[in-house]
Amino acid sequence: MTDPDPRPSRLSQHLKRLLGRLTGRADEKEELLEQLREAQAQEVIDADAVSMMEGVLQVADLQVRDLMVPRAQMDLVNINDSLEDIVSFVIDKAHSRFPVMDGKRDNIIGVLLAKDLLRVLSEESRDIRGLLRPAVFVPESKRLNVLLRDFRLNRNHIAMVVDEYGGVAGLITIEDVLEQIVGDIEDEHDFDEDEDNIVALAHEPGRFRVKAITTLEQFNETFSASLSDEQVDTIGGYVTDHLGRVPHKGETVNLDGFEFEIQRADARTVQMLLVKRLEETTEADPGKPSEDAGLAA
Repeated sequence: MTDPDPRPSRLSQHLKRLLGRLTGRADEKEELLEQLREAQAQEVIDADAVSMMEGVLQVADLQVRDLMVPRAQMDLVNINDSLEDIVSFVIDKAHSRFPVMDGKRDNIIGVLLAKDLLRVLSEESRDIRGLLRPAVFVPESKRLNVLLRDFRLNRNHIAMVVDEYGGVAGLITIEDVLEQIVGDIEDEHDFDEDEDNIVALAHEPGRFRVKAITTLEQFNETFSASLSDEQVDTIGGYVTDHLGRVPHKGETVNLDGFEFEIQRADARTVQMLLVKRLEETTEADPGKPSEDAGLAA
């Protein structure tokens, strides 16, 4: 008689330990992550499951300001434009939803669904005001897990982000939050255009959100740097190569005069980094991370 498969009992043991950690204190989160990685190493759960669990844990720590599309990069429809101009703009940008302003960016009067424009084009009326959906406003400090719950309960997909003075600071979508958990969700309209690879954070001067696929050439050109590595071509590969492993979400590495914080990653690759230039660099070997590199507190 063959021995029973040990995997079900191992799975039960790991689940009991993980559930216990989930109800524990916040300072036990890192221990929980280690339990997840141990379960992956023993093939109890796969890499994708670990990545999503890490994403769920991190969402609870992030705020809307960490993921929002900055005000300067929002694609807004101006209600005062002609219908022809609005249709052309919507086709060019290829989003499904557009915030609508009346004259200026702080005056958001609603949200236009691209599909609703078909109704206008098929009718005699040229006014789109009656098609607008109510705009939802959230503060920059709102937690992502709370926002995701609100999105689900209210069946909403987009929210305008406001600063402490009531001005529009940016926007965020349900897709932005879900991508933090499951990784990039690409559709037929997603393009990796160079100008979108490096984005300055309006709420944190001197800090940038950088896609891991950004080439070292583009990174060097933007930051007047001279990073180079014969083994890799991208900034995500550069950080991974110098660490000797795939970094975890939330990990911070000081390297070659820059601070790289891993904002999004899975078990296989880095996807998004937060980057800022260090005011002072150590005299350590520039090809290796500094001694204080590690998980951010």
